This record gives sequence, structure tokens and C-alpha cells, in this order.
Amino acid sequence: MTSAQDWIAHDPDPVTAAELASCDPDEIAHRFAHPLTFGTAGLRGPLRGGPDGMNIAVVVRTTWALAQVLKDRCLGGSLVVVGRDARHGSEAFAHAAAEVLAAEGFSVIYLYTPAPTPVVAFAVRRLGAGAGVQITASHNPPNDNGYKVFVDGGLQIISPTDREIETAITRAPHADTIGRTPVASSGTDIVAAYLERAASVRRAAGPARVALTPMHGVGGEFALDALALAGIDDVHVVEAQFAPDPDFPTVAFPNPEEPGATDLLLALAAEVGAEVAIALDPDADRCAVGVPDGGPRGWRMLTGDETGWLLGDYLLSQLTDPSSALVASTVVSSRMLSAIAASYGAHHAETLTGFKWLARATAPGTALVYAYEEAIGHCVDPDAVRDKDGISAAVLICDLVAALRAQGRTITDALDDLARRHGVHLTGAVSRRVPDAGQAMAALRADPPAALAGIAVDLDDLSRRRGQQRTDALVFTGAGIRVVVRPSGTEPKLKSYIEVRCEPTADLVTARAHAARLRTELEAAAARW
Repeated sequence: MTSAQDWIAHDPDPVTAAELASCDPDEIAHRFAHPLTFGTAGLRGPLRGGPDGMNIAVVVRTTWALAQVLKDRCLGGSLVVVGRDARHGSEAFAHAAAEVLAAEGFSVIYLYTPAPTPVVAFAVRRLGAGAGVQITASHNPPNDNGYKVFVDGGLQIISPTDREIETAITRAPHADTIGRTPVASSGTDIVAAYLERAASVRRAAGPARVALTPMHGVGGEFALDALALAGIDDVHVVEAQFAPDPDFPTVAFPNPEEPGATDLLLALAAEVGAEVAIALDPDADRCAVGVPDGGPRGWRMLTGDETGWLLGDYLLSQLTDPSSALVASTVVSSRMLSAIAASYGAHHAETLTGFKWLARATAPGTALVYAYEEAIGHCVDPDAVRDKDGISAAVLICDLVAALRAQGRTITDALDDLARRHGVHLTGAVSRRVPDAGQAMAALRADPPAALAGIAVDLDDLSRRRGQQRTDALVFTGAGIRVVVRPSGTEPKLKSYIEVRCEPTADLVTARAHAARLRTELEAAAARW
């Protein structure tokens, strides 16, 4: 491990070197105790000096390590795509990564403009690149940034690749001694190809009136271009949130799922009489959908599960022969997609949380046609982007709106139809801060409830599974109820994912009221764990 003194002496950025030099011994010890590691979405951390933050030294050493791993896999000299979002530090970090890769002998496409994360995933797959690097912290707070790696046809890295890179980082040279070769920006052709492919997911015809926000991120112009190529040009944008702004000034937290984050969007949707409202997260790999309803505000945001049902059903309905089609969702997502797939004679796979697993979903004799996670991530064109993609999902949602209008129906009608066919599915989530999530999980394992909301439940402990299905999670299932409990990967919290299912019925009002009462009881139980 590099000492603090050596790190400071060899920090290529005088700003972070000076910052570290001014830290007291306790702060220095804290920053050097736990270097950043690859989690669900790559490296992520606060913008600050030292190995536990995002800075030039960390980016340079990480990129050097990535280069060594690629060379060990006989990919030396291969093509690597480097992209970035518009966060603080992103341009400098992406530039440094591109230069290190070039110095290590790789051919580098350094994207000429801040771009959505799925553009890099697409480029790696389309060009047969050895790897891709995207500098992004997605929907994290303004002072964070991150480093995401794609390999194997545009898929996010999994073990052992992530651990191999981390091991190589420990033997990386001092950051200021790692070679860097200037790289010119490029990639106009691959960006154009991405936009054309995103537009091509459209199946129907006809216009749609859309309200859109990129939430101060990089998705605005990309979404407008893709929608226009798809023949959807009646798009109204939230002007205050359209231009990229790394400070995210109009939202407390730049995540469409957060309370209040889509208030400006829904107000605009109501003002212009939109048929659908779309919110992208700052790196545009996630897509949230709002629809008009009869509630007091006139509009509501769909859950990620509801959008997942709609898109999964729509895509399967377009197939001539769905018998070889595979759709996938995660262990914490709703079970309705499985029922939808079965109704078409298609196949469904359940994976662990995160698109690094969803993108690898397989079943014998099938091809993946759609995957989603409840956290508003949707992969609607796996042959092109083997990851979540907010831009192509936005095109497909607008396409669905137009297709439904041609039938005299709306998104709400489509959700009602799914509920009548497959039963009301009502989801919810509880996140509870605990002193130690590991101890909380151990206590729950030692004394699991025999019943929830008065319903007897069985327990499936996923930590006892083998291989890629093994994870630290507990699944409680009973008649019409399902609760998944797992520790947060980033905070001292227990997260519970709740679903209530009712048998198919024409009386949706009564079924939904019953499901809501059960969900409330389950949420109360989860809040006590």
C-alpha cells in the first residue's frame, strides 16, 4: 500500500496534493484505510484526494491496472472506448484514462462529447472493443464521481475481473510516473449509430405528446435526437433542467425516484397536456415514466415495476414466435413479468440485483429480449445495448403510448388490463437505518418470523445457494405475499422489498384496496426488523 507521504509527493494534481497535505493525521488515516473498490456500478466516491476518493491519481492508477488485466487476457493493443458524463471532474478523468490507455498501447476512442452511459456499452458491443470506461456517478450527489468498466460485448464487469483490477491497483506505479499519450477526441460515427439504433426500437406509428427532463444530466439532446429519428417530435422539455449542470440546482437529489425530483416535470406535463412524462437520470441509463391519472395532482410517476410490466408485455406482444424469447428481472423485482412471459409461452429468468447480472441472464434455447430492475432500469434492445438504457426505453415508452392511442387506450388502461389478466400486483419498499446491517441480517436469520400480516411464510435464505445465485438476502413467501430483505451495499441499512398479489378479478378497486392494506401491514413489520 502506498504511504500517504508517497501519495502526496507523486499526486499529479497539485490541488488534491495540497488538500491532502493540509489534512490532520486522523483524516489522512481515514482516507487511506479503505481505498475505493468495485461495487455494483464500478468505483464511486467523493471528489477528494487520496485512495478513497475520485481524483486524477485514482483514475490513472485504476486505468493502468485495467490495462494490465486486459493484457493478461491477450487483449493488449485492442480497442477501448472512453466516455464521460458532465459531472465535476468527468472531463479531466476521462482524458486521463484515455491517455493512460494510449500509452499502454491500446487503440482509444475518446468520445468527443459528454454522453449517456449506454453509448459506451453500445460502442463496446458494436465495435468488438476489448473494454469500455465511462466516467460517471449516475444519480449520486453532486460531489461524487465514478469509474465504470464494460467488457465482454458491452457487459459490466463481474468477478473475477473486478478483483483482478483491484489487485493490479495495489502494484500500480506512482501516479505521476505512469505514462500518458495525448489522444484526440473522436466517435461521431458511433454516437450517430447509437442514436439510429435507439430510434429503431419503435414498432408503431403516430405522434405522442411528451414532457421530458434529463435532470441536469447528459441525456437531453440525445433523447430529443433519438425521439426525432423515431418520428416523435412533439416533445416539451423542462428548461430549468435541460442543460447539463453538475450542481443539479433544482433537485435535492438527482434521482427520478426521489420525492419531489419530478415535480417540475409533472407540472410541465399537466401544462402542455402531455400523454406521457419521461425523466432520465443524469447519465441517462435509467428512465422513469409519469402518466395522467384521476388523482388530486392529475399525474403520477409509475414504479419501475409498472414500467417493466408494460414494456415486457409490449415487446413480447410484437414477437411472431415468443417461445424462444427470454425476459429477465431481479430477485427484488415484481413477479408479474414471470406471469406475463408464461402467458405468451416465453421464458423468464430471475437474477441477482444489478444489470451486471441481468445482462447475463440465460436459458437454454432462448435469446434475451428484455430485462428490467425495479430501480427504473430497462434494457429494451439487448442485441445492441447489453445494459440499462434510458434513451431507447424512452423511445419505446412513447411508441407504446402511440400504439395504445390508436386503439383508444392509455397507459392506465394497459396497466388495468395486465391486472385483470395476471392479478393485482402491488409493490413497496422499506429502507431502515441500522447500526450494523450484518448483525441485523444475522438476527433475522436466527429468529425469522413464521408469519407476516397474519399469513404463514416460508423462508429462502439466498446465502445458502451456490454460484452466481448466492447473495446475502432472505426471501419470505406466503399466500399472495413476498418480502425480500437484504443489506444495503453502500450504507448501514436493511432494505425490504414487498409485493402483494391478488388473484385475477374484474373488481380491481376491491383487489387494490385489499392489497394496499396488506402492504401497509408488511411495511410495518419490515420497519421493525
